[in-house]
Amino acid sequence: MFYAVLKLLHVLSIVFWVGGMAFAHVCLRPSVTMLQPPERLRLLHAVMQRFFRGVLVAALLALATGLWMIGRVAKESVQAGVDFAMPLDWTIMATLGIVMIAIFGHIRFALFKRMSRGVQASDWPAAGAAMASIRLWVLVNLVIGVLVIAIALLMT
Repeated sequence: MFYAVLKLLHVLSIVFWVGGMAFAHVCLRPSVTMLQPPERLRLLHAVMQRFFRGVLVAALLALATGLWMIGRVAKESVQAGVDFAMPLDWTIMATLGIVMIAIFGHIRFALFKRMSRGVQASDWPAAGAAMASIRLWVLVNLVIGVLVIAIALLMT
C-alpha cells in the first residue's frame, strides 16, 4: 500500500507539472497576446509566480517519491537475495526527470528573476525578452515531460 501511495503522489506531481506547462504554453500564452505588453507581462508574471511555487513542490515531490520507490525496490531485491538492476525505462525516466528539474531551476531562478526585475522596473523589452526565454525552456521541458510519460506508459 505504501508503494502505491508513493506512486500516486509521484504521478500526481508530474500531472500537475506537465499539465500546467501544457496549459500555459498552449492555452494561456496565446490568449494573452490580445493584451498590451505591460498588462500581458504583469499577468504572466503573476501566473508564473504562483505556478512556479507549485512546480517547486511538485518537482521535489516527484524526485523524492521516485528515489524512494527505486530505493524500496532495490532494498526488497537485496533482501530477497536477488541482484537489483534498475530497469532501462526507470533509468531513462530518472535521468530525464533530473534534466527537467535542472531546466526548471534555470527558468525559476535565472530567467524568471530577470523577468521580475523587468516587470518591477517597467522595462517591458527586458521583461519580454526574459518571457521569450522562459517560453522556449517551458516548451523544452514540456516535450521532455511528454516523453517521460510516453516512456512510462509504453515501456513498462
